[in-house]
Amino acid sequence: MPSIRSLADIEALERAPYEQAIPARSPYGLIQRAAQRFGERDAFVFLPSGDPSAPVERTTYAQLLDGIHRAANLFRSLGVGPDDAVALLAPNHPLTHAALWGAQLAGRACPINPLLQPEHIAALLRASGAKVLVALGPNDEVDMWSTVRQVLALHPLPCLAIGGADGAQGFATALQQQPAQLQFEPVLHPDHVAACYHTGGTTGAPKLALHTQGNEAHTSWFAHRFYGFDEHTVEINGFPLFHVAGAFVYGLALLAIGGTQVVPTLSGMRNAAFVRSYWKHCERHRVSALACVPTILATLANQPLDADVSRVRVAYTGGSPLPNELAAQFEARTGIPVRNILGMTECAGLLTIEPFAARRVPGSTGLRLPYTQVRAVPWTGGEVQLDASCAPGETGVIVVRGPHVSPGYTDAARNAGMFEGGWLVSGDLGHVDADGTVHVTGRAKDVIIRGSHNIDPGLVEEALLAHPAVAMAAVVGEPDAHAGEVPVAFVTLRPGGQADAAAILAEVSPRVYERPAVPKRVTVLPSLPVTAIGKVYKPALRVMAIETRLRESLADLGVTVEVQAEDRGGKLVATLVVHAADGAALREQVQQRLGAMSLHPELKFTR
Repeated sequence: MPSIRSLADIEALERAPYEQAIPARSPYGLIQRAAQRFGERDAFVFLPSGDPSAPVERTTYAQLLDGIHRAANLFRSLGVGPDDAVALLAPNHPLTHAALWGAQLAGRACPINPLLQPEHIAALLRASGAKVLVALGPNDEVDMWSTVRQVLALHPLPCLAIGGADGAQGFATALQQQPAQLQFEPVLHPDHVAACYHTGGTTGAPKLALHTQGNEAHTSWFAHRFYGFDEHTVEINGFPLFHVAGAFVYGLALLAIGGTQVVPTLSGMRNAAFVRSYWKHCERHRVSALACVPTILATLANQPLDADVSRVRVAYTGGSPLPNELAAQFEARTGIPVRNILGMTECAGLLTIEPFAARRVPGSTGLRLPYTQVRAVPWTGGEVQLDASCAPGETGVIVVRGPHVSPGYTDAARNAGMFEGGWLVSGDLGHVDADGTVHVTGRAKDVIIRGSHNIDPGLVEEALLAHPAVAMAAVVGEPDAHAGEVPVAFVTLRPGGQADAAAILAEVSPRVYERPAVPKRVTVLPSLPVTAIGKVYKPALRVMAIETRLRESLADLGVTVEVQAEDRGGKLVATLVVHAADGAALREQVQQRLGAMSLHPELKFTR
């Protein structure tokens, strides 16, 4: 099947009726088709350790389909119906895949990030209507079980343990006790809800996006036309399955076409031994494609290239804006082309893909998926104007409509501002050029407003990444009494890099595109805070910036301050803890200074 390289290719494909362009409208249909065609081909090569010479565990497509059937039968026997959920607290592993896709046959799946607080996980279980929990049992490499025990104390459920655990039935053993053929007629329809994926922060009220079978099938089937992948593709997929990248962008997209996924240990790309030997694993397993986020690209760019990687054709990345400087450095050091992706949980992982068969365009996230619409719309007063479109090249907020867009959240009250008139509002700032290529410059909520200047942090980060000592960079807004907020930068250094913060700022400042965008300061950190999939977590950096600014502002009052923050429904809420001998006397002065900075955190005074 020919690859997509231009908008003209997409438009040519769209001349056929949709039903003729996609072979199945459900994840199960796609996997079943691949198993029928490539039954003895490896679906997964699981690496139990980071040692490139250690034995591996292989799962064929026939074995995967067998496991999905057994898991679906098991969940039905435990009372899971079409509108009930199976929750997953488990890493990317062949058994977890059996649970994920089997849950979508019996009911719906709800994969959950095990790094969330137990109270939040319990709330997600309640919100999803989970009837059963599949979780990783006690394990020396990844301790999820201590969290599972706390969660079950808060919200008791039948629990099936991968690897076994006291007080829980072993998942693998339970599968073998089930028939290998489906014992019920599953609901296979593109509009039937298949899963709910949590999004919108790591704390606060549960926010679950619904996926239909058609949503997931759409992104997963059309992706390979951009990637240039086929059944011979071997890809390293170190993403967790609670994230759409692991499950669909790089997961089901490979399962739909008969490709092979190399799954690197229970801790994925967090396994330091695996990362140190990354290129040797590529050589041993004849890897042809890499699945990354920008922070992983930066890490790999600084790894010694100590193996034959000539079979690796491409590295795909997404999750956050791709700095051109980083992509160019990776390509120069490895010889591997980089291509970019834009995706969201609310559209089963994909909005746009940069085609492998076309050249990489700096700042581009590629072309829209077939049978979808993507456009930039004006953004005024913090509101999107869906009744208007930006001109080619004009910056606005990216919106999308198509078969992959979620029907909304489990709590419909959360849909406002995100799902509007059939459109999904991405929150990404960017533009669409005359060739249909989408360019993303950053998140609307990340824009720094310094007086009357709108500052794009991505452009400042590009300038910092051009510094020879800087490995990663992130720029956020810090509150300021005169300008509202000013940019500040956080960086990490390359291995062996020698530069202090003042020197970096002095050397980078002349390269920043306008004077107001020059960071007020640079802070060098050992590492940047990241999410479970390796994206830079800017809310944590904003907290650091706020705390620094408040300490400076209140220093003459003889107090010490501490900032505590949490994400409440996508909004960062800060609590300022002031340690003072006489808090009552200082309260008014503190509030006046905070008001001057337009910063209104919750205040607590302690002795």
